[in-house]
Order: sequence, then structure tokens, then C-alpha cells
Amino acid sequence: MKSQIIKLLQQNARISNTELGEMLGISADEAAAKIKELEDDGIIRGYSVILDDDKIDEPTVYATIELKVTPQRDRGFNDIAKTIMMYDEVESVSLMSSGAYDLAVEVKGMDLKEVAFFVSERLATIDGILSTSTHFILKKYKEKGIFIDSEERDERGLY
Repeated sequence: MKSQIIKLLQQNARISNTELGEMLGISADEAAAKIKELEDDGIIRGYSVILDDDKIDEPTVYATIELKVTPQRDRGFNDIAKTIMMYDEVESVSLMSSGAYDLAVEVKGMDLKEVAFFVSERLATIDGILSTSTHFILKKYKEKGIFIDSEERDERGLY
């Protein structure tokens, strides 16, 4: 049942307890209790809003930054990741399994200059970071399973 609740909340975190209960065959109170249990157990860590940045007046630039890092003895990548996570510009930090870089960092800023400053003056200067490679995101089409563009037609010919 937990996995069903998680899947439904991932599709629509604003679903009411009544609707959730009806979909799962339980009462609204039982649905609320199960959600609270998932939150208390730290399985559900938070809820977020997915925006269409083209429709809001605030300029926003996103970038993915690949970092090559020297892991620290007895700590691996954790301390560096924790340092990076503390910056307000940072949306996410992920450890990668293999390849040309170790950490992937997603950041948000008001413009290219702000993101470039963050990378060059804050991120690249952290001890243990060997190199950075920044990729600016030009347009988001889909995020967390949600179509950003208003037209939801599947280009593969599936509807």
C-alpha cells in the first residue's frame, strides 16, 4: 500500500485524502494516517511545485554542473556534497556511478552571469574540486513526469 500511495502522490501531491482513500479502498482518515506515517518515517521528505518558467515574470536560468572531485579519506564524497548542498543556488546534488565526473549539481540563478559567478567563485574554489563543466539548460519539456509545455501530445505517435 505504501508504494501505491507514493506513486499517487508523485503524480499529484495535491490529491485529497478522500480521493486517495477512494482510489485505495480505505477511508480518508486512514489515507491521512498513512501519509503522516510516510512523512514521519522520512520516506516523504517534502513536496514541490513544478513551474512553467516561461509563464512567470521572474527570469530564471538553470544549469547542470559536472564536478570532478578528489574524495576525502574516510569520508568519500559526502563532505564535499554536504558543503555544496548548503548554497541557496543549488537545487540538487547527485553522486554519479562512473564516467568523466563524480558529482552532478543542478543550480538555479536569475541569469547566466549569476550562475557563472557561482560556479567560478564559489563552487570551483571548494577544496577537493578538481574541475567543473557547466551545461546551461535552454528549455525544460518535462520534469518529474509532468509535461511543462502546455501541449501534452506524445511525439512518438502515442496519445
